[in-house]
This record gives sequence, C-alpha cells and structure tokens, in this order.
Amino acid sequence: MRVAVAGCCHGELDKIYETLALAERRGPGPVDLLLCCGDFQAVRNEADLRCMAVPPKYRHMQTFYRYYSGEKKAPVLTLFIGGNHEASNHLQELPYGGWVAPNIYYLGLAGVVKYRGVRIGGISGIFKSHDYRKGHFECPPYNSSTVRSIYHVRNIEVYKLKQEKDKGQTARTTKFLALDKCLPHRDFLQILEIEHDPSAPDCLEYDIEWLTILRATNDLINVTEHLWNMPENNGLHARWDYSATEEDMKEVLEKLNHDLKVPCNFSVTAACYDPSKPQTQMQLIHRINPQTTEFCAQLGITDINVRLQKSKAEHHLCGEDEEQDDVESNDSGEDRSEYNTDTSALSSINPDEIMLDEEEDEDNIVSAHSDMNTPSVEPSDQASDFSASFSDVRILPGSMIVSSDDTVDSTIDREGKPGGTVESGNGEDLSKVPLKRVSGEHEPEQRKKIKRRNQAIYAAVDDDDDAA
Repeated sequence: MRVAVAGCCHGELDKIYETLALAERRGPGPVDLLLCCGDFQAVRNEADLRCMAVPPKYRHMQTFYRYYSGEKKAPVLTLFIGGNHEASNHLQELPYGGWVAPNIYYLGLAGVVKYRGVRIGGISGIFKSHDYRKGHFECPPYNSSTVRSIYHVRNIEVYKLKQEKDKGQTARTTKFLALDKCLPHRDFLQILEIEHDPSAPDCLEYDIEWLTILRATNDLINVTEHLWNMPENNGLHARWDYSATEEDMKEVLEKLNHDLKVPCNFSVTAACYDPSKPQTQMQLIHRINPQTTEFCAQLGITDINVRLQKSKAEHHLCGEDEEQDDVESNDSGEDRSEYNTDTSALSSINPDEIMLDEEEDEDNIVSAHSDMNTPSVEPSDQASDFSASFSDVRILPGSMIVSSDDTVDSTIDREGKPGGTVESGNGEDLSKVPLKRVSGEHEPEQRKKIKRRNQAIYAAVDDDDDAA
C-alpha cells in the first residue's frame, strides 16, 4: 500500500493533490492514502479564519472551502490531525473524529482507525505543560487566551492512547519524517510503501479496541479548567486500568451490529465561503455536529460539546467579561509571548511550535523596554560623549548654590576630611564660582542662601560620580 505523508498543509489542498498526481505519473502507481500531520486549516468561511491563532496577515482562505462545499472532491482518502494553526471552532465539532469534507477525515482530539488492516493513530495539538492537566473547557467565541489553549494537548487524550495494547502483534520499525510546509522547492511530501492485509476492506474502519476505550473512559470527561490527574495505581483510585477486554469489545461490536465501517455521513454545518459575497461579520457559534451526535448515540458516550453547553448555561464558563479574560490570560501565559512565559521544567519553550513574525516582534519590544529602563554609568574619560548625548541636561541656577556657612562643619573633602570644600572637575571651588542659569531665567536681586540638610550625603554622592 502506497501512503503519502504531508507536513503542514496550511489549507493548500489544491497544491498537495496536484503534487500527488505528479508523483503518481512518475512513480510505480497511484497513492492509496494521504496522511497530513497538522496545520491542516479546514477553513470554511470568514468566521473560521477568526478562530485561527495567527496574526491577521496570515489569515488566508486558501482552498479547503472548495472541498467543503462540494465544488471539488479529494482524489484520495485523506486523514489528518490538528496542529496549532487551525480553524479550531470547526475541529471542535468533531472531538471523536469525523468527516470535514467528503473523503477527508479528521482523527479528532485523539483517535485510532484502520485502513486495509493498518492501524493509524494520532493526537492533535501541541504540548504545553500549563494546560496539560486541564479539561476541555474552551468553546466559541474564544478570547485571546482560549483561542490558543484550545489546541493544547490534554492528559485525558494521552491517557486514552496509553490504554491501547499491541496484543499478538509483532513490533514494526517506524520511520520519522521531518517534513516542511507546502511551499515551492520544499520537501513537504513523501510516499512510503506500507505492508497491509490484502483481505481487509478497502474502506476506512473504526478500531474496536479504541472504541472500547472511549466507552470505558467516558466518565473521565472534564469540561472545566481545573487541574486534575488521571487515575493511577497509587491507592487513591478504585480503577486505573481502562484497557479493553475481550468481553468489553464484544459488547461494543454488538452495539455497532458488527459493522466497523466508518459511515460516509458528512454534512455541511456552516455557511461556505463565497468569494463574490464576503461576510466579514459572520457570527461565531458553538455548534453540535450531527456526526458526533450519531457516533455518541451509537456508542453510548457523551458529546463533549453538549456537556460544555450545559456547563456554560449553568456556570457561564465561556463568558467574555474582562475579569475572565484576565484570569485565563494569567493561567495560560500566552497573550504577550507564547514561547517564553511557561517556566515549567517540563516545557519552557516548545521547539515544535512555529514562531510568527509578530510574536518575534513582541520579544523585540520587551527587549527595547528593558534597554530603556536599564541605568548605565559612563566612565569619566567619556564625559564629552556623555554630555553630547544628553545636551538637554540643565545646570542648577545660582539660587541653588549651597551657602559656605553650611559647608564649614558638614562637608567632606575629596580625602574624606571634614571641613573641606566641594570642587568641580577642574579644581574650581563650586561655592565661589556661580553656576550657569537656564535661558530666560532672571537673576534675583538678592540671592537667598539655602541651608541643606545632610550636606555630607550630597557631597559623598558627588564624589562617587566623579570616581566613576
């Protein structure tokens, strides 16, 4: 079986399928399956664009909407996982996976399926330690924090995948592909030869073990942002093993009438983009997808989005008030910089997350503020340069001269002896030489002698400045 693997698609489906066609003409035969590894960008309309955690200049409709509307159809079965630049509101409709367009299947938050006897599993999003132990609490309309945390991997999804067992299967060598984005002259697509079962159906199938695990872990669903841990064998949990037993898998098979074929039940749930009629003010709606409703009803599990809507109505979890914005922003730490605010030892900087220009600019702004606020002391041999760069510094007027009476008993000379006079850099006595006045300032008829307290302190400071 020939399997094509693509890196970040970024919505460029036309280009990817054109490249596949070219590879098929040059290669030994047609491609049976296409796997896309994140940043798929299943953008249907302008509202979906606003749910992508990217600066506005990177929000482009690209070509997916043509496959969503039925104008085009994917020439090869396409499976994908979500990345960190997605139309999150669209993918959120399918937490357990489903069709985003005819012949294009999303694996969900985490999922395992079969094609021609080959098990294919994946998990969507990227890892961020500060959100890892939270529930799936985000829902549209997102704020500046949740539009990012929505694609952060949660421990519940990893926990489910860890319940899978390779019973009776031999170990296979896995190839790791580091593929580029879909750009000219880049390695964004590779084709692999994978062994398969010739007797297996030529269609996408559910994995019975995975379905059994989903059913067993249904009570572990969490739609709050509170941190929590998965059950483990530590004496605190009545159950910690949710792996599938033969008896449980038989029960699930009966629920599905022994039919594991993934139904082709794609349906349009949102208005599709129309280039001739742009709708920039399209409203964001938290939708319930009929595919998910059907899947949950058949398997007897909870639709996460239904649970979220109930919680939202009861507790207002997804409100857009400023107080919640502040709290969530402090929790995730990503509003100002997504890459350097997480101080956890587990993941301070995620090398797999793509940095964008505007986010780099934010770091430069922070650096610039640091430079502006950092005091600097110039050495005495560069006094001319220092004074030139600060030409607006003014000299104290003569009225601020310290009385000689005040300096007799309180000042300290350069050698630390009491009773000395304060001198300038050229040896002149500052108490005798009048200082310059600011332009426009009039000399008073009679200067008042101002007695200053703690004159020794001021003299000491001046000494330090001269010494520097």
